Amino acid sequence: MNRSERDLLAAPGPLLLEPDKVLLPEGPVDGWAVVVRDGRFEAVGPVEEVRRARPGLRPVRLPGRLLMPGFVDAHHHLTQSFGAALAFGEPSEIFRRVWVPLEGALDEESAYTAAKLAALEALRGGFTTVADAGTRAGVDVDVVASAARDAGIRCVLGLVCNDADETGGGDGRPTVLEGAEKHLARHDGDPLVHASLAVSIPEAATEETLRATARLAAEAGAVVQIHVNEHLAGVERSLVRHGARPLEHLHRIGALGPQLLAAHATLLTPRELTLLADTGAAVSYNPVASAWKGNAVAPATAMAERGIRFGLGTDGTRGDGFRLAEAAEFAQRLAYGLVNGDSSCGAGWTWLEHATSGGADAVGLGARTGTIATGMAADFLLVDIDTPELALSWDLPWELVRRGNRDQITAVFVAGRLRLWHGGPVDWDGPALVRRAAELARSAVERADVTRVHPTSTTARALHGERERSTAR
Repeated sequence: MNRSERDLLAAPGPLLLEPDKVLLPEGPVDGWAVVVRDGRFEAVGPVEEVRRARPGLRPVRLPGRLLMPGFVDAHHHLTQSFGAALAFGEPSEIFRRVWVPLEGALDEESAYTAAKLAALEALRGGFTTVADAGTRAGVDVDVVASAARDAGIRCVLGLVCNDADETGGGDGRPTVLEGAEKHLARHDGDPLVHASLAVSIPEAATEETLRATARLAAEAGAVVQIHVNEHLAGVERSLVRHGARPLEHLHRIGALGPQLLAAHATLLTPRELTLLADTGAAVSYNPVASAWKGNAVAPATAMAERGIRFGLGTDGTRGDGFRLAEAAEFAQRLAYGLVNGDSSCGAGWTWLEHATSGGADAVGLGARTGTIATGMAADFLLVDIDTPELALSWDLPWELVRRGNRDQITAVFVAGRLRLWHGGPVDWDGPALVRRAAELARSAVERADVTRVHPTSTTARALHGERERSTAR
């Protein structure tokens, strides 16, 4: 596709797009077209049918392209992008040693820049929606909202509602719930930012606040994002403090329901899987985070079989939707498939579905995005399938999971607007943002009291060499 075609796609008026294939919920179809108008899919159907109904629209032919839903990142921390590489080689529960001090060192400009940088990486990886689990930076959360809007990504924006101290006590501060109510109302009607509430971990909020945030979110049609069963230490703290595992505790106090988005949800017992299925709670399955810093892999194939709602999340690890889908399948294969002889582990389509429509449902936007269908938000990708990896196609969904990557994404649309073209923003300066982020990140990390257990790879290699030389002597 040349620049004139890019200009056609960036035009403000309605678009009649005719790709080679369209990825529908039931699979890819040939010879279909879509009409994008006012941020939504006005029509989705066979080319001739769509053309006849709209003779005044000029078709935009997209040979060699797949039009598919944008990916949904069901768990992110946008203001942690300055320290993404600090997590490499680190043991679990790094939030205490890395993320809390790093976010605490951010001012308004650096928080905005970090969030916009993360949004850019997400868009480059085909994510049209991200769920931000709340920032600990001492800035108004609207700074993150502004960064998402300016980047052009859809954002489910969490407001942290922690109010408990280290012993589990707290005053149930009225200001927390007042802030939650204002946050939920503040973004009502926003085309890109959708309000959410968040609690870092169950023990970070009093029982009163956990119940109240669940109620407020349910009434507003929003979600409450809580890290649950991410690490063994968190499960053990809950057992000591409450005599129950985290999900059991949330259920016992009345905070487990369809409004809950449980981040990670690893280390689940059969009883906890039943609680998730029975209450309609949703999960963010974060396979790369499990590999990089977790204690276990969420049993996502078991969740799928039992009808548990879940999406896929990056947890800020890397922003490539195709690689996330591949990691989701790969982690299930290693953790569960090898021991019971399951060679398909979801048959490919499972991970595409939960990376798109399933993820949208998990973050509370299932009626708005995640599917190529009439009336849905026009959040979609144009993917080059005329490549060595995908051209000889026998089973495109499986191939997208196993062989897709962000380099094959030609264009990213959010709310009907072209946002990225071949990895670069079309209406703002991406390289300038990256340069500014590099400057601000250095000073922020220097200010933060970050404690790392593992040395850098270069230092580790030098230490290894010293040990070898010492042994030789």
